[in-house]
Amino acid sequence: MKSAVSPTQKTLNVWAVILIVWSVYRATFQTSLPLWFDELVAKPIVFLIPIYYYISLVEKQNFFKAIDLKLKGIPLDIASAFGFGVVFFAVTFLANWLKVGSALPSSAQTFSVMSVSGAAILALATSVSEEILSRGFVLKRLYLESKNRVSAVLFSSILFTFLHLPILLTSPKMTGILLLRVMLTDIIFSLIVSALFLVRKNLALPILIHALYNLSIYLFI
Repeated sequence: MKSAVSPTQKTLNVWAVILIVWSVYRATFQTSLPLWFDELVAKPIVFLIPIYYYISLVEKQNFFKAIDLKLKGIPLDIASAFGFGVVFFAVTFLANWLKVGSALPSSAQTFSVMSVSGAAILALATSVSEEILSRGFVLKRLYLESKNRVSAVLFSSILFTFLHLPILLTSPKMTGILLLRVMLTDIIFSLIVSALFLVRKNLALPILIHALYNLSIYLFI
């Protein structure tokens, strides 16, 4: 007699399909399409459509409720995210100072309202897609079934890091020690944001923190 598939296994199956499709996309179009297309078009399609389909047709839930994305308590989330953002920008300034003797990279000379606005839009788009998948979908369901915060946070953070491998492994600049440093940073970042999500029970905070983290990287790294 075939045993029933657990909710966790179903969640991981959806995640695996997304990873496979994303990997094929990155391997096929890594040099031919711009970053904005990846983040504004491809990633939402590959990441969010399967999740929306699963939540709506399999779980039969309201999409936003099922991923814990709500406006309640948003002022506190904004203030908390701003605090993290200050830390991110301070760290990038320090990293640039230690590396090149200047708090700002040479590209900062070309900053404009349009370039910063474009980077902010990309940063937010990236964080929305990745946080809905990694925290609102995967982490929430791992925790609901296991009731173990530590194992849910750790496992979902490992999956979050694996989710970035298609980009990291198809980038010619990501080799050797740099690749290991980026992977380590990803998993540490994910552990912190995942813990905050389980405490706040609102996906808005991880999205805002992730967006500011991405923005600091786009502008200064």
